[in-house]
Amino acid sequence: MKTPLRRFASSPLEGGTAPVARRSRFHGACWLGALVLAVSPVFAATPKAEVVANGLQNPWGLAFIGDGRMLVTERPGRMRIVEPDGHIGAPLAGVPKVDAVGQGGLLDVVADSQFERNRTIYFCFSEPGAGGNSTALASARLSDDATKLEDVKVVFSQKPKFASRVHFGCRIAEAKDHTLFLTLGDRFQRMDDAQTLDNHHGKVVRLRKDGSAPPDNPFTTKPGALPEIWSYGHRNLQGAAIGPDGRLWTSEHGPQGGDEINRPEAGKNYGWPVITYGENYGGGAIGEGLTSKDGLEQPLHYWVPSIAPSGMVWVSSERYGKDWKGSMLVGSLKFRHLVRLKFNGTKLVKEEKLLPDLNQRVRDVRQGPDGLIYLLTDHVRGQLLRLQPQ
Repeated sequence: MKTPLRRFASSPLEGGTAPVARRSRFHGACWLGALVLAVSPVFAATPKAEVVANGLQNPWGLAFIGDGRMLVTERPGRMRIVEPDGHIGAPLAGVPKVDAVGQGGLLDVVADSQFERNRTIYFCFSEPGAGGNSTALASARLSDDATKLEDVKVVFSQKPKFASRVHFGCRIAEAKDHTLFLTLGDRFQRMDDAQTLDNHHGKVVRLRKDGSAPPDNPFTTKPGALPEIWSYGHRNLQGAAIGPDGRLWTSEHGPQGGDEINRPEAGKNYGWPVITYGENYGGGAIGEGLTSKDGLEQPLHYWVPSIAPSGMVWVSSERYGKDWKGSMLVGSLKFRHLVRLKFNGTKLVKEEKLLPDLNQRVRDVRQGPDGLIYLLTDHVRGQLLRLQPQ
């Protein structure tokens, strides 16, 4: 059983506060594993972060649309194009109304794999409605003059809606079979919903591009289950990417401690809130205080204290050297740096902290068509950064 060393005081609003040293019921057995990780060989020199664009208001998602241009979402409800020279365009017309409260707003965006042919994008946002709000997925066509969204369709809405300011999840990943994975938070106060299949709280869903459920989803024939559900027992997943193995990988916020890396598989239960390596804010066990239970999946990696992971990408480029190729990069909101992970299959073999002096919340991480890595920083005057190899 994995046993964390200590806890960090944290907040449900993504990132937390100052560290608090505390012995907990989990303290003890994992110090050796932590030592082994600490003395593992270091990677090559860290690339240098250069500023591409300044002054984006709480940017959240980044998509590449050709000719060096990028679509960026701003959480208050705007979508803009950033030119190769860093010029930030006017907000695009046609973005639907978003409920920009707390962690909510206009969140992730991806370009369709056939964007050059169809100019289609997908984006997710906190959708207002009867009962509160929920995460919704929309499709749209970027107009030929790139000034507006056309044929906007909300193809999926998380059910039920609930009045909450937190835990929207909202990362999108297109699989090799052209289905879409969408991560959905547990809405915080509704965390027990993550263990039942009659709602979309605390789930990963898999959708066709029109929003319908593929017939080979795991619960399409289970009475009472929502057919879009792919996996369940999640808390607040804010990173998602298709790995070199062609599988979906995710990063997930724990409570106070217990952030996770998972590779969600069809029909499996990832345990929240029955098992967790975290604890309640301010201390104290969640539920029975279990870290494992028969029938519930273990994370492939977890962090105690929490790093508040957001944004994830697998590096397929050799622009940073051969050792970087096949690495996973994950942004940290809490500690304001970038993490590089190396896996052998599903086993973590190395971990490295990058950009320790960045001092900005890393919201999104993407690899561009040029093979370089791009970051978005979460601030009222956020930045679009590019990592230059050293």
